[in-house]
Amino acid sequence: MSTDSPLKPLDKPINALSDNFGPVVKTRDLTKRYGRETVVSNLSLEVQAGEIFGFLGPNGAGKTTTLLMLLGLSEPSSGEAWVLGLNPVKAPLAVKSQVGYLPENMGFYQDLTAEENLKFVCELNNLKNAPLAETLSLVGLLENRNRLVSTYSRGMRQRLGLAEVLIKKPKLIFLDEPTLGLDPDGIATMLELIERLPREMGLTIILSSHLLHLVNKVANRVAILNKGRLLALGSVTDLAHQANLEPDLEKIYHYFFKADQQEGAA
Repeated sequence: MSTDSPLKPLDKPINALSDNFGPVVKTRDLTKRYGRETVVSNLSLEVQAGEIFGFLGPNGAGKTTTLLMLLGLSEPSSGEAWVLGLNPVKAPLAVKSQVGYLPENMGFYQDLTAEENLKFVCELNNLKNAPLAETLSLVGLLENRNRLVSTYSRGMRQRLGLAEVLIKKPKLIFLDEPTLGLDPDGIATMLELIERLPREMGLTIILSSHLLHLVNKVANRVAILNKGRLLALGSVTDLAHQANLEPDLEKIYHYFFKADQQEGAA
């Protein structure tokens, strides 16, 4: 029997976006090179407030590199980016204070409980009177808050990682392969939570993944990348219309990849 608690609905949004700075994320010809290798090439896109934006592509497509540039953790070779109206290169600390990042593998103190881990994050970030119980309840971990993290399942750890992101009350969050390694129940729980966050917390989400059928369930729009280049951008419905296909993200994805390969071979 699972020890996970059910996800609790919020009574009201606790961090609704109200700033008027245009797109939450905007890039123009964003490029990253390592030596002679171009990892991200002339990427131009916009993400609007309240969207769940799918960032799709195989390993090596440039997804994580782009996220790191948007966070100010890696400097572009050329081009520009704006996050919440800020330039991540010029104002990295201001960007980090408003943006949450859940990497593929989140690190915790194994000999501490979930609540103790969360309290430690609050102390590090000087967060006073943070809503610990509310945040743990939101991700379905309130009843297990006093268990050592070493006893947590992979799905519970991922949700604790999300709690550590949410406790800082960000306006935008980046999720890098958040369902990787989860069982079907864990995937369903995580997707349900992702889908609720824009509606209940006013968040914008960029979801980076190569699991197309999962992104298809929650994303409003997607960007398809390969070898650092943008192949397609839009809603699943719009991209299906462009490709003259049914609105199936896997078929759409393979269509644009095949077209790109044929263009490269020509």
